[in-house]
Amino acid sequence: MSVDLKSWISERRITEVECMVSDHAGIPRGKILPAAKFLDGIGERGLRLPEAIFGQDVTGSYIEEKDLDPRRSDIFLAPQADTIRVVPWYKEPTAQIINDAYYQDGRPVDIAPRMVLKKILQLYADKGWRPVVAPELEFFLVKVNPDPDYPLEPPVGRSGRPETARQAFGIDAVNEFDPLFEDIYDYCEAQEIDVDTLSHEAGAAQMEINFNHGDALALADQTFLFKRTVRQAALDHGVYATFMAKPMQDEPGSAMHVHQSLYGVSSGRNLFANEDGSHSEDFLHFIGGLQKYLPAALPFLAPYVNSYRRLIPDSDAPINMHWGVDNRTTGLRVPISPPNQRRVENRVAGADVNPYLAMAASLACGYLGLVEKIEPSAPIDTSAYSLAAKLPRHLEDALLRLNRAKPLKEIMGQRFVDVFTSVKLAESAAYQKVISAWEREYLLLNV
Repeated sequence: MSVDLKSWISERRITEVECMVSDHAGIPRGKILPAAKFLDGIGERGLRLPEAIFGQDVTGSYIEEKDLDPRRSDIFLAPQADTIRVVPWYKEPTAQIINDAYYQDGRPVDIAPRMVLKKILQLYADKGWRPVVAPELEFFLVKVNPDPDYPLEPPVGRSGRPETARQAFGIDAVNEFDPLFEDIYDYCEAQEIDVDTLSHEAGAAQMEINFNHGDALALADQTFLFKRTVRQAALDHGVYATFMAKPMQDEPGSAMHVHQSLYGVSSGRNLFANEDGSHSEDFLHFIGGLQKYLPAALPFLAPYVNSYRRLIPDSDAPINMHWGVDNRTTGLRVPISPPNQRRVENRVAGADVNPYLAMAASLACGYLGLVEKIEPSAPIDTSAYSLAAKLPRHLEDALLRLNRAKPLKEIMGQRFVDVFTSVKLAESAAYQKVISAWEREYLLLNV
């Protein structure tokens, strides 16, 4: 899509423009400019940020990295015209635009999440392949919680009462928050975020919204904006929306399942199915790559200490990398579909991921399976929960696995993996300083 930014901004009487990039946590970082100044600066390298924003952890602290000093090393933001959208919840006409990041010599910033995904997609393009993805994103609505020492609670809906029982796929349970979801759909339509179905998940006030299938970069952009949109809409209705992987102790976790398929650029054909409808060699090798490398890529799919509370037995989340046809207990599910829609669903990623990095990692693992021609294990038709747990159980264990996976590190980018690892280790160290309520409850007077 080609967009003339000057005409687009003029037609909508835009007064301000939010220029944003995603940091490693998926938090929008950037600058807000008057529309006239934004237009004057396009192509003039007028938008600068310190490269150190990509070395900032979720607490706001900077990692100690000699090449990431927040006082120097500016990078330049390049607004991507096809990503410009209105911000529908502001009274003043405001636009938002996603930027790519470049160094002074024109090189892409190799530690910027969107650039990491673009690098992986270029590997596919060089082979004449086009990945197609569709995320399914779960989240909880919770009561406003100004004191983080208190556990989260389900919010009160239109009935005046919070949910207390499981309401999976409950229509009336969704309608408890109908005004909020009307705003979410209206906001998404205004931003051209291509969401599809809404359903109630198993947890109390836990919801899922599915996206339509499409280009991986475009869907990552939309997911990045969608999470911000849902949080904003929830605040407008006096509740929180959280994408934490495991926000409440006795409730299931939240995932971002990613459906993935592969098409030939020249043929337009789904390369995951043979003409007779059977699984192709490419399909099996893609699954083989996911099985081999996803456990090492887990820090991109489970990026926080909280993420690993979701990936435990009997919690509606995968614990290993088995695959099966329409088997929801496996880490890799192949939905029943016609050959032109053959795909594999990665069920490992949590809702707390950075969508650029989760999609980049999953596609990178599949790519390695294709080029290394990795054979998968046999599919299973029994419960994968009865089989051994094979995924790392803690963030630091997962980071060790990542840094031992040389092929994965090479295609994701050695420097990016190094910086990402440092950010995650800093977050883990900060968490280790916190004394939990469980420790005070059971250890204070008993040990």
